[in-house]
Amino acid sequence: MAGLVGPFALSGLINGIFALAFGLLVIFKNRKSRINRLFFFMTVMVAFWSFCYWRWLLSTSHADALFWIRLLSVWSLLIPIYYFHWTVTLLDLNKAHRFLLRSVYVAALFLLFFSFSKLFVTDVSPKLFFPFWPTPGILYTFYLLTIYLGLVAYGLFLLLKNYRGAPMAKQGQIFYVVLGSLLGFGGGATNFFLWYNVPIPPYGNFLVTLFPFFLGYAILKHKLFDLRAVATELLIFSIWMFLLVRALLASTLLDRLLDLGLLSLLIPFGILLLRSVLREVEAREKIEAMAVELAVANEELKKLDAAKSEFISIAGHQLRTPLTIIKGYTSMVLEGSFGKIEAAAREALHKVFISTTTLANLVSDLLDLSRIESGKIRYEFKDIRVSDIVNGVIQELEETARIKDIRVILNDQVPPAVRALADFDKLHEVVINLIDNAIKYSTEGPVEVGLKYDAAGKKIILSVKDRGMGIKPEDISKLFTKFMRSEDAKKIRPEGMGLGLYLAKKIVEDHKGRVSVKSPGLGQGSTFFVEIPTHA
Repeated sequence: MAGLVGPFALSGLINGIFALAFGLLVIFKNRKSRINRLFFFMTVMVAFWSFCYWRWLLSTSHADALFWIRLLSVWSLLIPIYYFHWTVTLLDLNKAHRFLLRSVYVAALFLLFFSFSKLFVTDVSPKLFFPFWPTPGILYTFYLLTIYLGLVAYGLFLLLKNYRGAPMAKQGQIFYVVLGSLLGFGGGATNFFLWYNVPIPPYGNFLVTLFPFFLGYAILKHKLFDLRAVATELLIFSIWMFLLVRALLASTLLDRLLDLGLLSLLIPFGILLLRSVLREVEAREKIEAMAVELAVANEELKKLDAAKSEFISIAGHQLRTPLTIIKGYTSMVLEGSFGKIEAAAREALHKVFISTTTLANLVSDLLDLSRIESGKIRYEFKDIRVSDIVNGVIQELEETARIKDIRVILNDQVPPAVRALADFDKLHEVVINLIDNAIKYSTEGPVEVGLKYDAAGKKIILSVKDRGMGIKPEDISKLFTKFMRSEDAKKIRPEGMGLGLYLAKKIVEDHKGRVSVKSPGLGQGSTFFVEIPTHA
């Protein structure tokens, strides 16, 4: 029979060690927290109950067994009360249950007064394979129904009631509390069968260990502590407590010295291991906190970017109309629609016309950028001839090319029947940007514009070759990024914004085409290519 009792006695020792270890772990994390303090007191009660349970089952005399079972009952009386107090504190319901808390503490004092009398535990006697098992008194039955079952059940009811409306983090916390409560109190309740002569051994007592584990984890998880660190600390504390208990209960001096020596070696090792794990966890928590801050900052930047895009859109629309009027009237004056003008005035008007055109193009680029970034850019795809766009652009830039004394040569090899499904106006912006850049960044001509049809690839290839400043190899990969301009380009055209090529690339890609550039190097010119799929 002693062999059968041994595992149940050992469950008490293990439960006590784990309960005390987890209680110390939680209280050391935050001694000022009311939640942590109540949890610590509760686990101390569980530990004392467990150690008394262990000593009771190992008792060899009637008197010893009766003493330990009555002392055990003191702690079993207090555990549900501290559990309920801890639960309402966790849920922030202390004020609403102040009267009930005071009442159960008064009831506990009353029952404690009779805890060593026959009204609470009548006697111990053999039951199943246990040599000394208690028989309950009338007050013990009252405690079992009202405090152990009633108070714990009400605490679980409050937890489940608050679960639905709680934030996600709080729901996770409540889940672990409910799980630990059901396992712990449910496992402990299997001890009551034999009290009332139901022949079922207390197999569930082994589950009591999970009670402080899950409740403690709920506290630490709520504080965003790492489970691996918690498990490491629990293991280390458990080993320390186990060795300490072994040393205290050792039957010989040699065994006691060996256990204490091993404990003295494991304490510094455990501290070093704990520090290592905690440093790793703290570093990860800092990274996670920084990631959250970065995400918040990113959201703010997105809002600012959206506000910026909206401002650019509004400002662009307000500027476009007067610029178009200025450009139109200036062009009419230069063409002589309002009569002849003097050479000096014509030169000044040329500068006005060029500056207005540059500003109008910039406004157009900003509007397109705003639409692209906000996802509001719209295309009207039609069956068009790319040659018509290129010819039109060359005519538009005729005055610009004449001022710089640069010829623009077109070599169109695309058959008239070959067409593309494209947005005429958007593709016009791409072509005018490339040819205008070729003229403005060149000091000598000609600018060679080529159009050819790749029948195998079913695409039209536009090439714009200049003899201008060229491009450094390291700048080619960055050329089509937003607001990117090389230092050499800034010297020639300081007024540029670096948007034209970025927008050209976006527009061509939306046409399922491709933009690329080749340059032998600085001072050797460059050639831009645009590939547009043909209309099948």
